[in-house]
Amino acid sequence: MKLIDKAAIVGGGVIGAGWIARLIENGIDVKVYDPADDAEHKVEAVLKNSRHAYAKLTSAPRRSEGSISFCVSIAEAVADAELIVESVPERLDIKQAVYAEIEAAAATDAIIASSTSGIMPSDLQAKMEHPERLLVGHPFNPVYLLPLVELVGGEKTASVTIERAGEIYHSLGMHPLHVKKEIEAFIADRLLEAIWRESLWLVKDGIATTRDIDDAVRYGFGLRYAQMGVFDTYRVAGGEAGMRHFMEQFGPCLKWPWTKLMDVPEFTDELVDLIAGQSDEQSGYMNIREMERIRDDNLIAILHGLKGNNWGAGKTLARYEQHLMEAANDPA
Repeated sequence: MKLIDKAAIVGGGVIGAGWIARLIENGIDVKVYDPADDAEHKVEAVLKNSRHAYAKLTSAPRRSEGSISFCVSIAEAVADAELIVESVPERLDIKQAVYAEIEAAAATDAIIASSTSGIMPSDLQAKMEHPERLLVGHPFNPVYLLPLVELVGGEKTASVTIERAGEIYHSLGMHPLHVKKEIEAFIADRLLEAIWRESLWLVKDGIATTRDIDDAVRYGFGLRYAQMGVFDTYRVAGGEAGMRHFMEQFGPCLKWPWTKLMDVPEFTDELVDLIAGQSDEQSGYMNIREMERIRDDNLIAILHGLKGNNWGAGKTLARYEQHLMEAANDPA
């Protein structure tokens, strides 16, 4: 059963378009506001890939696709929406201005979810008339395939807002993760920041190329992380004695100067040229849409493998597939 019928997307970039794809795939009608002249073209490019992906993702009958309407104002987009997703640029002033327009036109019980990847929700809601209905719902690209969405409430977010949002995201085939304490960049992006920063140092210092680093991840620990995460991976590494043995054995290594996580490489034109040049050499023979299609096909294969073992993100996919089966048998 669908928990909502109508949603609004404010900002139709990569993340906003991904939300559109996931919502319409679940039979939800979506109204979109994005002032860019090419917004519809960019959204359609993402939807072309998402439709290709969903045709492979599940064996359950797909819902009839929800409608998409592009609007000329925020007010028009949000007027009858039950869920309003804000995916505008990462500037606090812009987001707060958008919320003012949303609140002037939205239903009083509509949930407002920001896709921000790092701004604290208490800062986002500071100037709102009804801050209790705003939360962060931080997804991961591609939004239409990756199930994780981090839910973060601000000081004035109502607990019922978090609960209701979690139910909605769950019905969309996602894994809502409630971040119980506000912190900049939340959980997943803080972890990504660590590996990104160390990667920049390795390239800058001539130790590795962009290809070397990507190979280290995709042929090594990335495969472990995809299905066990960080702590279960290290628990297994501890052998029969488990996590305690692993920490006792490798704990002292944390004092060794292996990483440069506390230092930031100077962001110079030379570093940008170095990274961009190596990246172009590595995969410049493909355009971005081709890379997205390859990424999606690989993600689907991994998700199917995990589903076969009833593990990790595969369990989320299995629940979503069961949800679709039930909906097909009981359309009401």
